[in-house]
Amino acid sequence: MNYTLHQLKVFLAIVDNKSITKAAMQLNLSQPAVSIQFRNFQDQFSLPLIDVIGKKVFITDFGNEIAKAASNIIFEVDEINYKIQQFNGLVSGKIKISIVSTGKYIIPYFISDFFMNHKGIDLVLDSLNKVQIVESLKENHSDFALMTILPPNMELEMIDLMPNHLFLVCSKEVLSEFDNNLNAILENRPFLLRELGSATRILSEKFLERNKIKPSKKIELNSNEALKHAILAGMGISILPLIGMKDQIMDGSLKIIPINELPIVTSWKLVWLKEKSLSPASRAFLTYIENEKLVLREQHFGWMQNFIK
Repeated sequence: MNYTLHQLKVFLAIVDNKSITKAAMQLNLSQPAVSIQFRNFQDQFSLPLIDVIGKKVFITDFGNEIAKAASNIIFEVDEINYKIQQFNGLVSGKIKISIVSTGKYIIPYFISDFFMNHKGIDLVLDSLNKVQIVESLKENHSDFALMTILPPNMELEMIDLMPNHLFLVCSKEVLSEFDNNLNAILENRPFLLRELGSATRILSEKFLERNKIKPSKKIELNSNEALKHAILAGMGISILPLIGMKDQIMDGSLKIIPINELPIVTSWKLVWLKEKSLSPASRAFLTYIENEKLVLREQHFGWMQNFIK
């Protein structure tokens, strides 16, 4: 066996993406370069690592076993590098954070300065749906997660980062067309919802049920960004977090429909498993968040107060 660390990383990218093209994009390499590295890696085994059927890549049972071993090797190499940095007086390590899709509007502002000031700490930021985040926490694939609705039956520690305000919104054209009449809008425009299991979907359905609102039609989309653009296109109305609508609310292209029961207020939480043994890097990160969260919240999200009574 004469495989290289680079070949292991290429193979793991193929396994993660189930695609050589997507693996190349992830690694910032050309597709031919990834294909050559994988072929050289495959030539060292008598059994196939993948099957290509049509244009789809399927990982064989043998390939999955090699992927597990490769992942362990890369982990141990990273640990060696971190220990070298520690002996040189640097706080080092890797921190993995899983976030729901809307979290991309929040988490960069809370973590940017920390990672800029700790050159020895690497960051892996995964945008996943809620089900995937819960699984990632359970399997200890993530150190932390950012979410609003916590899963039941999980022992978690948490830090409240900031409130999450959700409003009923539509485009300015739709609001004008129906003369600010919510009932008329609901009769003539679909209610747009996130996919099942999404925190926004859960809160939206509870709001509809609580207020005995029965839209004429429902349409499901798989991200808040998709919902926002559908609303801007006049497709319907929806409940969305204010955090993801700043530009559109500011320029008036999206309008908040005033309702006494809204906004729905939840809280963005940074969570981790209660029994998890935190690394020095993770402990330094939590100390930073606890000390700086109020200043960062006011600095980057103070604009939200203009829309919250």
